[in-house]
Amino acid sequence: MSKRSGISAGVNQRRLHRFAVFTALATFALLGAGGLVTSYGVGMAVWDWPNSYGYNMFFFPVSKWVGGIFYEHTHRLLASGVGLLTSVLALWLHGRTARPFMRWSGLALLLLSLGTWLVVPRRWTDAAVLGLVGAALLGASWIWPGCEPAAKWLRRLGLVAFFAVVLQGVLGGLRVVLLKDQIGIFHAALAQLFFVLLCAIALFTSSGWERWGASVEESGRKLHARDAGGLHWVFAVTTILIFGQLLLGATMRHQHAGLAIPDFPLAYGKLWPAMDASSVQLYNERRMEVTESNPITAAQIGLQMVHRLLAGVILAAVAICAWSARRKLSGRHPASRLALLWLGLVLGQVFLGAATIWSNKAADIATAHVLLGALLLALGGILCIVSFREMAFARDPSKSVAAAPAASSAPFATRPAAASGLQ
Repeated sequence: MSKRSGISAGVNQRRLHRFAVFTALATFALLGAGGLVTSYGVGMAVWDWPNSYGYNMFFFPVSKWVGGIFYEHTHRLLASGVGLLTSVLALWLHGRTARPFMRWSGLALLLLSLGTWLVVPRRWTDAAVLGLVGAALLGASWIWPGCEPAAKWLRRLGLVAFFAVVLQGVLGGLRVVLLKDQIGIFHAALAQLFFVLLCAIALFTSSGWERWGASVEESGRKLHARDAGGLHWVFAVTTILIFGQLLLGATMRHQHAGLAIPDFPLAYGKLWPAMDASSVQLYNERRMEVTESNPITAAQIGLQMVHRLLAGVILAAVAICAWSARRKLSGRHPASRLALLWLGLVLGQVFLGAATIWSNKAADIATAHVLLGALLLALGGILCIVSFREMAFARDPSKSVAAAPAASSAPFATRPAAASGLQ
């Protein structure tokens, strides 16, 4: 392998990693935009889809971006941007093998653009968008990507991310067209999982992932066999609990009934509120909210109480994770430090949850609560990946980075300059 080839491969991997990180950050911003849309209750401010008041989304006049339309339309544009970034990421992971697909897809979009313009001239904006995307694909395919493809498992993750973002866009549109809050819950859940997936891809494309593997091997050998089946499952169960908590939160947010319980840490002045019909009727009569018109129900009060109880369980579980990681590994181990950060974020999340109630569900605080929940889930996913990898080394030292073939142990394998084409 020539020195030049190795350097070029490293430069390409760093660029890909930075792009993956940027895509994950853009997705995080999109989660914030979606949180604001739900918090302000403006999800139906733009009533049609995929158009915006009859306009092509990208040609919707800026002068009409007023009130709730601003939040919803900005959310749609950000979603389109994340979809574009995810598509580029998936193609980049496939390397030069993606070029034929890009050429044929670009040509097909150009023909579709021409056909749209000839058959339906009034839809010239749609034709223009199709033509621009097709021309970009066709033109780029002659020079990009110029790298070798990533490992098969990483390419498949890129495809999963692409299809996930497409499904996410369709779910968002169906929520508008079908007027179903249940679709909004699935839309929110998939958004959280999609963010975790992009964070994982950013981790896998980093050069530190391979270096971490070597340190993981060394520390993994120090673990006793009895420890190999413990820590990673603690991380996994806790992460699942966090995802369940996010589902509960999404369900409550999409019921559009405001705060089912207006006080904290008590609930209607008690540890457990009365939930009989007469008490619920009294709660509705005394509600001070002016932004929500739907009455609350006993089921919504019960859901809120389960959400609070599960928050306590998660706090205890993350504390156990931090303590276990420090005991089984070391205080300086990356997983121990991440687990400690996890605990700090959970404490912040508890405070934001309380602040959401004390502020009568202020949009900015409620959205911050959603965003911190996404970070908690992503960090839990990363800890699961790292810990499962470490326990695999503890169980079977033959899986070490040094012993494994380059093509299987690393996301990217460099080849001789004549074969790689990297310059």
